[in-house]
Amino acid sequence: MEAVENIIETPAAQRGKLLKILGVTFGIAVTIGGMIGLGILRTPGSVAAQLGNFWLILAIWVLGGLYAILGTISVAELSTSLPTAGGWYVYARRAFGDYGGFVVGWSDWLSACATIAFVAITIGEYLPKLFPSLSGSIKVIAFIALFVFGLLNWLGLRVGSRIQEVTSFAKAFAFLILIAACFIYGGQSPANAEQATLTAPVGFTAMFVAVMLALQAVIYTYDGWYAVIYFAEENRDPARSLPRAMLFGVVSVMAIYLLVNLAFLYILPLAQFAASDLPAGDAAQAVFGASGSQIISLLALITLSSIINSNLMYSPRVLFSMSRDNLFWSKAATVNKGGTPVWALLLTVVVGIILAASGTFEILLSITAFLFVLNYTSGFLAVFILRRKEPELPRPFKAWGYPWTTLIVLIGSIIFLVGQIISDTQNSLYAIGLIIASYPAFLILRKIKKRDSQ
Repeated sequence: MEAVENIIETPAAQRGKLLKILGVTFGIAVTIGGMIGLGILRTPGSVAAQLGNFWLILAIWVLGGLYAILGTISVAELSTSLPTAGGWYVYARRAFGDYGGFVVGWSDWLSACATIAFVAITIGEYLPKLFPSLSGSIKVIAFIALFVFGLLNWLGLRVGSRIQEVTSFAKAFAFLILIAACFIYGGQSPANAEQATLTAPVGFTAMFVAVMLALQAVIYTYDGWYAVIYFAEENRDPARSLPRAMLFGVVSVMAIYLLVNLAFLYILPLAQFAASDLPAGDAAQAVFGASGSQIISLLALITLSSIINSNLMYSPRVLFSMSRDNLFWSKAATVNKGGTPVWALLLTVVVGIILAASGTFEILLSITAFLFVLNYTSGFLAVFILRRKEPELPRPFKAWGYPWTTLIVLIGSIIFLVGQIISDTQNSLYAIGLIIASYPAFLILRKIKKRDSQ
């Protein structure tokens, strides 16, 4: 723990301090907010199309949830052992050294900026569906959304955390209302033999490919289960709060995802469900009629607000932590009285606006899947490496079932990386190229830092 305290008390960190005011409620909120995105409105249809069987569909969503739970168990050990801001970057630097940390931190932050830009543009697309007079103003709305949420987070951690709690729980409540409405007003029954099977893949190879593709989509939809690790340093009692918040949040989202699928399958014929690009829209229309599209637009906006706020909260903390360790611009370690890394936040908002304006976020989004899974892999590897390198490191929470639970998710992550390279070779090569290009940047940065310290 001394090593962690030494990191926290570096001169860069003394320009301002992160506030230790967060607890379990925020942890659950940011987990739910980081996980539940637009994917659950769209992905169930494509998963159903791949598998074509009611029970297989449910099983794959359970399997994806178990993957997230096993990942949570392993990462909870890291977050309670090294309770500092920065998430995956912190564990990679501790396990692999400065360059390993730099690669993970840089790719993590850049991926978050692309996500922020995408979410802002999507807000600009959905808001005119509720207010037609705003049509044609997609980018203007996106810029305003980035500015407003950036300003609110600039006011401090208390404001940002309250916004996260309100938007996340409002999102969960809205999904529960939609689920309940489907069951109350729906007329289909998944127990009906006609609904139980569409055209399931025939043969082992076809079934294996279908399951892998479906599982890949499901795991992407579960992404975000680790969001609370970026705020470990700001938690009042990380040893107790972080594991509880992560596990409760993941299990809650898993339950919502299963209920969403059951509700959609209850109200929609399986053939329609599998053919739909937006099954949530079809379900809402079946329940609420013509107003269904507006209800889904409202649900999407609540969902997007929660996502953009959580990303604008955690991504600056990656830059803050890198700067504090002398691996980034020194001003990015500046924290205001409200506990916000102000320059890191400003840089994140500016890059998000540039990406949204230019449309280049689409290029980055195409490679983020590879980078996200790469971060998972580095974290799971870090559990093994730190167990060996630092056996005396205090571990308030130890991964249950270690080493098997961690090994399962590590192997799963590697398989997904290989699968990503095979299924999307071009974008995977772009991601690998970005990682390779980071090495000269790392050397230049280190040289500048060395010169400034002389």
